[in-house]
Amino acid sequence: MSFDFPTFLVAATAITGIIWLIDAVIFAPRRKRLALESAPAGGGSAQQQAAIASVAETTYKEPVLVEYARSFFPVLLIVLLLRSFVVEPFRIPSGSMMPTLLVGDFILVSKSSYGLRWPITNGKFLDLGEPERGDVVVFRFPENEAVDYIKRIVAVPGDEVYYRNKTLYVNGEPMRQVMLPRYVGEGAGKGHTGALRAVEHIGELEHEILINPRARDFPGGCDVLAYGPVTVPEGAFFVMGDNRDNSNDSRCWGMVPEDNLVGKAFAIWMHWDSQRDGFPIAFGRLGDGIR
Repeated sequence: MSFDFPTFLVAATAITGIIWLIDAVIFAPRRKRLALESAPAGGGSAQQQAAIASVAETTYKEPVLVEYARSFFPVLLIVLLLRSFVVEPFRIPSGSMMPTLLVGDFILVSKSSYGLRWPITNGKFLDLGEPERGDVVVFRFPENEAVDYIKRIVAVPGDEVYYRNKTLYVNGEPMRQVMLPRYVGEGAGKGHTGALRAVEHIGELEHEILINPRARDFPGGCDVLAYGPVTVPEGAFFVMGDNRDNSNDSRCWGMVPEDNLVGKAFAIWMHWDSQRDGFPIAFGRLGDGIR
């Protein structure tokens, strides 16, 4: 069973906030009143009055549960708002987006690029933009929405898309490729050393892809495009990995519904790969933009 962090975060924020609110409205005033009633009326020495006041304060002090709720609620609320409406971090677990993204990259995803959505339900309540061809997006995997995937949008609603002989066709036009020297992998990506590397042009966007000329265009089970072009329906997108022959993408399971989009990946903030030679952090990747 996968851990549903968004639900946990919403629940934790709500619970700590409710505990703090109930105490502030009902119990805190009562504790303050009882403490004042227990305080000395003015008789006795200053030391005696201070001692009695200290005992009253200790007797009617804030409960530990309320103290923790009051401390954690603002932190949880800030994290919830940032994660839901501004930016969310993800870690790249596989090589399907090489060479753009490597195993061990920690990326930032903009939650507002395509509109604001409610936590948990993911329902959009404010439209701020539309996904475009070439965008690298995180989405909930249509066949198991508890799992997040990251791929590149190659076709948008209304586009006719096809893939043949390692070339992507959109609306009948081949996406131009410019070949580069063969790929040299590092760390967890060493197994891809020797793959063909190319710059692919999707409209005005340029990005690198990896190709294995000995692999089939459509591995077993990946037959969405095997018998001809398909048209992307409204409210859906066709996505592919940049590591074209090592990617489980729309060629295998079809379109990504618009409601499954989580956000647009825009930057790498950390890279940690324990299989790298020497130090596991690739400092040269820190702060790189994603395109």
